[in-house]
Amino acid sequence: MLRNNGDFYVDKSGLIRDWWERHDAVTLITRPRRFGKTLNMSMLNCFFSNKYANRGELFEGLKVWEYPGMQAQQGKWPVIFLSFAGIKGSTFASTMIQMKKTIVKLFSTHPELYRTDILDRNEQAALDQIREDMRDDDAALSLNLLSTLLEKIHGKKVLILLDEYDTPLQEAYIHGFWDELVVFTRTMFNNAFKTNMSMEQGIMTGITRVSMESVFSDLNNLTVITTTSPFYTTCFGFTEDEVFDALDQQGFVEADKQEVKTWYDGFSFGGVQDIYNPWSVTNYLNFRTLDTYWANSSGNGLIARLLRQGVPEMKSLFEVLMNGGEVTVPINEQIIYNELDTNADAVWSLLLATGYVKIVTAMTEKEAVREGTDRLYTLKLTNLEVRRMFRIMFRDWFAQTSGGLSPFTEALLKGDTRGIRRSLNEIMMNSMSYFDGGKRPSGRMPENFYHGLVLGLLAENMRDYEITSNRESGYGRYDVMMVPKKTDQPAAILEFKVFDKEDDESSLEDTAANALKQIEEKQYETALLSRGVPKEKILKYGFAFKEKECLIRKG
Repeated sequence: MLRNNGDFYVDKSGLIRDWWERHDAVTLITRPRRFGKTLNMSMLNCFFSNKYANRGELFEGLKVWEYPGMQAQQGKWPVIFLSFAGIKGSTFASTMIQMKKTIVKLFSTHPELYRTDILDRNEQAALDQIREDMRDDDAALSLNLLSTLLEKIHGKKVLILLDEYDTPLQEAYIHGFWDELVVFTRTMFNNAFKTNMSMEQGIMTGITRVSMESVFSDLNNLTVITTTSPFYTTCFGFTEDEVFDALDQQGFVEADKQEVKTWYDGFSFGGVQDIYNPWSVTNYLNFRTLDTYWANSSGNGLIARLLRQGVPEMKSLFEVLMNGGEVTVPINEQIIYNELDTNADAVWSLLLATGYVKIVTAMTEKEAVREGTDRLYTLKLTNLEVRRMFRIMFRDWFAQTSGGLSPFTEALLKGDTRGIRRSLNEIMMNSMSYFDGGKRPSGRMPENFYHGLVLGLLAENMRDYEITSNRESGYGRYDVMMVPKKTDQPAAILEFKVFDKEDDESSLEDTAANALKQIEEKQYETALLSRGVPKEKILKYGFAFKEKECLIRKG
């Protein structure tokens, strides 16, 4: 217990009263990772659970204890408290094994189930089925069963607290068993939160609001609180006053406050500005060093994959963000995971939910209707920590050396097509799967993956080159261009094509030739010439890909 140990603690107990007195049947609160979701859920458990009866001293002096009506609720309820944070299987089978172990462990935290003699024969038989080898159907019904049994034993309905509900779903999307897990999850949630006559109130936390159609289609009693909702705005994360008070208590000066603000401020919930990332702030207070604590605390795999494989237009907009600019895009806070591979708007929504971008301005619903458009949001990167995280991510994706130019870049700027191919082939053999390079069932063209791969390789050269993507030049839009910041340095134009028999191509040689032909016919060099780069300094490359094979030709 933080309070018992005398550890650093920021009072967020107002959440307890806010949630209780809103009387929403089921509440879903989404916040970025490391924003205190688990700690707050543990706080709710300690306050309400009858396992902590007569433990009011844990809350004395805190905001919630100022209300006698709330004091009367402390330690009075049977509580079901579980977390899906550790369920990260790479297959549906492994996920279900982990899910069932979590359920069995949850039941074991209620020893009264196994000591009572008031359960009837059917209830006892159902309880006996809760084993690690239980059927999937029994696992899906388990929270409903546990609620029923606890109500019978304690004579009160239960509170259900489910932390990190969407972790298994994110893993299912990444590893390709989304549809299977959605069927199970929908059934479990329907029985736990919709048809559960033994539940008084329920609350779930997660990073994303998974679309209603996916797992919540049967939950018409669900109140969703996203990062733009006007409720619980200061319950997760630290406000600026809380951060500055902590810095004052530990002897930091005004200059330190401004540096902390630049690095870790920038989040906003429900219109409340200047929310700080608590994970990074507490680490800074501990180590007294500015660093990318939150950004390095895992959980970036999905974002990295989507940026690497995203459509060229999205990469161009992200380039604007990396240069400190703003982008205006549609946002739908319901994350439809099945659309992440094909819909750039869904990716922007995920970036907002996960805290990597923040809202600068937002079109109102009335304005959107009046203009006849989707609701548009102007976004920028959240703060310096996030920007540094992405720069490191881009640099490290496929970096081959710790100093100087990578073998890929060195070969590219020398016109060494054999060296380019050797470096790229090595990366592709070691770093990608056929899933990355193959066509999706949706029909999405795989050039996007190779495009992102090469952009990642070139990201480390941003000190000396402007790396641009999918920009207009001449009579079309090139794939990638390396624009030297000094005109005496070589420039490069890269065009990517994937081998396709339907294009009358008999080999990768034909594909590479078509890529070079497009560079010339569309006159992509126009942008470089207009910036004073001599024609003889412009290198032109046609890249041809077929799954893990590549061939490069120089014009």
